[in-house]
Amino acid sequence: MPSTLSRTRRDMREIYQDHLKTVYRIAFTYMKNTYDAEDAVQETFVRLIRSETGFADREHEKAWLIVTVSNVCKDMLKSRKRTEVSLDEQSGLPAPASEPNAVLEAILALPDLYKTAVYLFYCEGYTAREIAAMLGEKPNTVMTHIRRARGLLKKSLGGDFHA
Repeated sequence: MPSTLSRTRRDMREIYQDHLKTVYRIAFTYMKNTYDAEDAVQETFVRLIRSETGFADREHEKAWLIVTVSNVCKDMLKSRKRTEVSLDEQSGLPAPASEPNAVLEAILALPDLYKTAVYLFYCEGYTAREIAAMLGEKPNTVMTHIRRARGLLKKSLGGDFHA
């Protein structure tokens, strides 16, 4: 992949199209709502545009985006005091009924360290060694995070979680 100085609009369009879904899913796992996730995705690709990073291959490109979106989300969460007010309280109108996905909610409630490892392992199919390289951890540490996350998920779901 060319450096940023020779990266064309076409290159950027291809990178965006190839990795948008992955970057968005990671952002959503951190931010837990569409609007903030979209902001994080936008900031991630802006950082890519401004970056002088050249990529050895598509996997390096994807790994860079995963680490960057994770960092963007963490920064956003640190810098904002987030208050959630239900629609019922704001407008007096009842919110539409929806059936929550218990597994997704349990995963989103995991600590960030576990959530990232679980997502990359189960959803993106990375090995513990690959995740460790992305996150700057040891492979055994990553597997410990995944094992602990599974334990937390089993507790929160009452033993209904099978991974």
